[in-house]
Amino acid sequence: MKQKRKINIALDGHASTGKSTTAKALARRLGYIYVDTGAMYRAVTLYALENGWIGPGFFYRERLIDALNGLDIGFRYNAETGTSETFLNGRNVEALIRRPEVADYVSQVAAVPEVRRKLVEIQQQIARQGGVVMDGRDIGTVVMPDAELKVFMTASPEVRARRRYDEMRSKGEEVDFEQVLRNVHQRDRIDSTRKASPLRRAEGARLLDNSNMSIPEQIDLILSWVDEVLGKE
Repeated sequence: MKQKRKINIALDGHASTGKSTTAKALARRLGYIYVDTGAMYRAVTLYALENGWIGPGFFYRERLIDALNGLDIGFRYNAETGTSETFLNGRNVEALIRRPEVADYVSQVAAVPEVRRKLVEIQQQIARQGGVVMDGRDIGTVVMPDAELKVFMTASPEVRARRRYDEMRSKGEEVDFEQVLRNVHQRDRIDSTRKASPLRRAEGARLLDNSNMSIPEQIDLILSWVDEVLGKE
């Protein structure tokens, strides 16, 4: 039997739509490589925070830009958890980059053109081999504009805030729902209005509103789109 060729899949969309969860599950089902671009931007944000270059009311972006060439960001597979973990300059930062303070500043860091160019360069190198599932804000428009399947994920701000709130509460974090909702609205505004690669639905991207969908339902839908792209063999 002829083996199906591997395609590249770009998942874009708003914050807290479950892009990473969906992308990871999709990659496992297809046997593809998963690239967590959001984690890469979070790693850069963590680096800026740890060096005191960003915080309430300030952002020393030139210092961050000067340090970009010395940053090493990659992923390593953890056999025990069955997931890829993010490493920054050889250090496992998977847990650190998921903290609320990183989420508060990641959109500002991601809006810096030099940061985006550096990370896009790394992402495109990975995508050239094919068989890649990548999620983020500008995958279908900038990183992989030639991806065979593009998906734009969305959900209502209230649903996305509730998901984020429940996730943080499950980890024992004391958070206020209204604050989380404001953060969602703020990230939407920054992502959609930034000058460098603003968030938008790529040409030809299929819309996936998962406000009332489970993860398995989303995976099944995307897999049906993969079959459409590949054709029945």
